[in-house]
Amino acid sequence: MSSNFINALLLQSGYNAALVAIGATLLGIAAGSGGTFLFLRKRALVSDAVAHATLPGVGIAFMLMVAFGGDGRSLIGLLLGSAISAGIGLLIVEWISRRTRLAEDAAIGAVLSVFFGLGIVLLTIIQTMSRGKQAGLEGFLLGSTAGMLFQDAVVIAIGGALSVLAVIMLRRPMTLVAFDPEFAAASGVNVRRIDLAMMGLVMAVTVIGLKLVGLILVVAMLIIPPVTARFWTDRTDHVIWIAGAVGGLSGYIGTALSASAPKMPTGPIIVIVCFALFALSLLLAPNRGVLAAVFRHLRFQRRVHMRQGLLALAHQEQIFDPLTIRVLRRAGLIRADSVATAKGKALASKTLRDEKRWEVARQIHQDDVISGRYDGLTPIEAILTRDEISEIDRHLGPPVPATA
Repeated sequence: MSSNFINALLLQSGYNAALVAIGATLLGIAAGSGGTFLFLRKRALVSDAVAHATLPGVGIAFMLMVAFGGDGRSLIGLLLGSAISAGIGLLIVEWISRRTRLAEDAAIGAVLSVFFGLGIVLLTIIQTMSRGKQAGLEGFLLGSTAGMLFQDAVVIAIGGALSVLAVIMLRRPMTLVAFDPEFAAASGVNVRRIDLAMMGLVMAVTVIGLKLVGLILVVAMLIIPPVTARFWTDRTDHVIWIAGAVGGLSGYIGTALSASAPKMPTGPIIVIVCFALFALSLLLAPNRGVLAAVFRHLRFQRRVHMRQGLLALAHQEQIFDPLTIRVLRRAGLIRADSVATAKGKALASKTLRDEKRWEVARQIHQDDVISGRYDGLTPIEAILTRDEISEIDRHLGPPVPATA
């Protein structure tokens, strides 16, 4: 499997597999970057409604193509039907949320359930047709590339490239609307049109991704990459491109894994890879990751014990807490018998003097600003100027060294 996987990564597994990998990569980039706007706009459920609203269009398109003498398997025809159905679903959600008192999530839930139920009914009817048993439309639920033709792969690749181009062209107004719609409206941006364009982009990504990941799992490709990117940056423009990179990498590696083991479904593998990147980001992100939070807590705990230990040394008190003793010993502030070293005595004297300095600072300034900036752990030099510290020292007199 390893050699097959490497060949798939190098696009050496045949034209179809290479085109599917390229199309999945482009689709992942478009889904990740396009889904960022939904994520920032706090409208992630819209992607779920769009995905489920495509199913009736797939069934109706198949029936119409069969009725006009075709075999119903034309990917372009099926995608066109799903796009029309998804567009109708989007317009219904938008109309309900704007013209009634129902909240948007209620409109989304109604459209999602009704359209998906209608789609299942149509698929059941198709299975009773003479040509329906060979339709293979169930692949649109979870994705399937096993029977994908060369022209189907070309359609997906072109559609993914156009979606990426649309993200590049519309990223500025969509970012502005997603981040601050009130400011966008005040700046002359038509928020409703940009919202519809945003939904249209999501619809396009959803329709193109039906064959690869299916209507159920394509929602994950729209939501997981921007959530993953959010762990790594606070800048909106960076979130867009990191999300696109996560989506593209998921599509590329997922299709390679699927191609190396033909019995493995493409869509679920792509989503699993995407979730693996999310899990790694959750753990390893430098500022928002779990490990970073654990290390911050440990550093804070060490600073607290260091301060309490130094104050105990300054007051010539015995230290009993094992963690405080370990922290002071590792810093070379006490010996093995818990007696303060010269370095420990000097630092203990400074810590005690800083405490007294803060007391005088509160008396001199008599405001909440100084008190609010003091946490007992931040060095006084990081908050007060040298002149302010010199003025405080004149009130305190010369420092008294610790004798512990």
